[in-house]
Amino acid sequence: MHKEIERKYLVRSNAFESLAQSHIHIRQAYLCWDNITLRIRQWNDHFFLTVKGPSAGGLSRTEVEKPISGDEFEALLSLARGHIIEKIRYLVPWNGLMIEVDRFISPRKGLVLAEIELPDEKTKPQLPPWLGEEVTGRPEYYNAYMAKNG
Repeated sequence: MHKEIERKYLVRSNAFESLAQSHIHIRQAYLCWDNITLRIRQWNDHFFLTVKGPSAGGLSRTEVEKPISGDEFEALLSLARGHIIEKIRYLVPWNGLMIEVDRFISPRKGLVLAEIELPDEKTKPQLPPWLGEEVTGRPEYYNAYMAKNG
């Protein structure tokens, strides 16, 4: 079991692109998004089922992720609720941390968000200048919310 601790930010410029070590095409959908979320995700040619517990103030929560087959992903996709999320994720190393920058294709084309996973809740990362306002804990910037509301 894994405890996910992350901060989320709006991105104010494309400067991250030249710093990215790689990028990944992601397609994901939700089977449940209430207090506990149940998500399926395609990460290039890999597939996962993820269960996330309730958020503690938007900063940390329990997460369990298991690989599934492409056939299982497609079967579960037919049970998905709401919008399918599609995005390109850029992996950007920064001061010993990895910043994941998501450029959304759908449902919010053009939205660019960054997440920084932290070793503990007290860590205050030094931020690159291309990051903008922190939106940690704001539901409208979470994938499950976008799947539900567009």
